[in-house]
Amino acid sequence: MRRMLATILTFEALLLGLAIPVAISVGGMDAKVAGIGGGVLAVLSLTLAGTLGRRWGVAAATVFQAVVIALGFVESSMFIIGVLFAALWGYAIWLGRKFEGRPVG
Repeated sequence: MRRMLATILTFEALLLGLAIPVAISVGGMDAKVAGIGGGVLAVLSLTLAGTLGRRWGVAAATVFQAVVIALGFVESSMFIIGVLFAALWGYAIWLGRKFEGRPVG
């Protein structure tokens, strides 16, 4: 299951990086702010994918999903990205518990 969760975080990092030009052109966000913010989020997502083997890794990545959703108040497109990946995240955890038969973490 951790491999599936890491894959979700990796794709989220990719999409967060691709959201930078959208935030600049469509959202009218300052290029420097969008670049730094989006870059930090993408790197954090990849870092969290690497920490999933630790006890706190899944919990930290779950908090990250909530942070991405909350950033929708800054840039509205983040609501879409956050809700999409939070749904994938929750579904992956549910599938892992169902098929592996043990709790996550």
